[in-house]
Amino acid sequence: MDPVGQDTVIEFLGTADAYGGQSGAVRRIDTHGSIVFLYQDRAFKMKRAVGFEYMDFSTLKRRRACCEAEVQINEAGAPGLYQRAVPVTQQSDGGLAIGGNGTPVEWLVEMTRFDEATLFDRLAEDDTLTPELINAAAKVIAEYLDGAKIHREPGSSETLGDVVEESARMLAAGEGLVFDATAIRRAVDGARVEAERLSDFLDRRRQGGWVRRGHGDLHLRNIAVHNGVPILFDAIEFNDRLAIVDVLYDLAFLLMDLLHQGMPAAANRILNGHLEHAGGYDSVAALPLFLASRAMIRAHVAVPAAKAQTDPIRAEQIRSDARKYLDLAITFLAPPPPVLVAVGGLSGTGKSVQSRALAPALGAPPGAVVLRSDIRRKSIMGVGPLDRLGPDGYTPDVTVAVYAGILQDAELALSAGHAVILDAVYARPTERAAVNDLAQRLDIPFTGIWLTGIQQTLLERVAARTNDASDADGAIVRAQAEFDTGPMDWTEVEAEGSEHETSANISALLGL
Repeated sequence: MDPVGQDTVIEFLGTADAYGGQSGAVRRIDTHGSIVFLYQDRAFKMKRAVGFEYMDFSTLKRRRACCEAEVQINEAGAPGLYQRAVPVTQQSDGGLAIGGNGTPVEWLVEMTRFDEATLFDRLAEDDTLTPELINAAAKVIAEYLDGAKIHREPGSSETLGDVVEESARMLAAGEGLVFDATAIRRAVDGARVEAERLSDFLDRRRQGGWVRRGHGDLHLRNIAVHNGVPILFDAIEFNDRLAIVDVLYDLAFLLMDLLHQGMPAAANRILNGHLEHAGGYDSVAALPLFLASRAMIRAHVAVPAAKAQTDPIRAEQIRSDARKYLDLAITFLAPPPPVLVAVGGLSGTGKSVQSRALAPALGAPPGAVVLRSDIRRKSIMGVGPLDRLGPDGYTPDVTVAVYAGILQDAELALSAGHAVILDAVYARPTERAAVNDLAQRLDIPFTGIWLTGIQQTLLERVAARTNDASDADGAIVRAQAEFDTGPMDWTEVEAEGSEHETSANISALLGL
């Protein structure tokens, strides 16, 4: 029998007969590395016979191995979604079958089909990617990275210098057709400088256990809601060196994608969720390079992706998006200097709401690190953020440790070049003075904000809280009313109005 090429297999997979159906549409999704066929409740993914510097599907043996690896690797992030690696076989009569008893001529990944409307990129486009979903995704990602295998051995992963040089070569292939030569040079040169500057720091991160066999391709289109929870699918299986990465570099793909979509608040939530869970606040020193590298990869991948499109309008859309990614990379590599803001006030004044609203606009993308005393207190006591504490969690010694701890983390992040917002009551003059001293010692611009409100408003706000780390209730609000806060050297901002009005007043105060 004549050899069967991929074009013949693609034609076969585009028909309902391939899946044992008599009728019904088969939907096809093309990428530069694969083609996915959707039919009824199943999805079948075929890898293109391509060979790139970073991805090799050039032989049938290689494609089979990658299909089998894809099923195994993705079980961690998308349990139950990936069913099996299955061959397309040529039968004795010359026809093709999925999983037949003939000679394998191609290999597929069979998956349970999920609702594409729940893909995070779709939700972002529809403006339905809610804070609750973002928080849920942050939790899922944190647990996923927690369980990922640690790799401390040198050479187990690509260095960021290697990644930058590969991007430089791939971007050059699109010069003229997709990218302006000046833009390529600015992005590549800036990334090279950062990769060299951070080389020793990133090596220490590896030795410290921060390099793991993670997802490798964690962007919006590879996250969906399935059975009510976010799942992480399509993890890289074809190149371990691209998937064994610093955990913050893994996360940076999602952060970059959210920023590209114009969703800095969501990106900031994800970053702060990661840092609250994992710690390592000095890691943000590498964030500009991580974000830029992810944007450069997304840009150069668009070159072959555009070529693979049969629709010229869609191809031009991909090229236009690629240019935006490259521009974004250039922006990431020129971050503004760090600043420190403290948002204090009695319980119910809206400190956490205002800190969260302010953070995306402050400092380098995706915005300020927010250090919340309530979260730190729960961490010190060894409980979850939503677990309530008794009196033992509010002893003077614990409170001293809480305020010292968030200052220590603030110093790490500020020294790494990132903006910080401190979210705590700061009722005592000594606590406020410690923040002032930190800013002076680091020579960092500082603004202290003291939110005020009448007691009845504060009581109503704490009574209305749900799913919040704060333990404050009406009794605490009444007790705090008796505090002697001493001379107030921070700027007072009245917080009686709406959240939006207070946010506008704070932004005006900060010149944002």
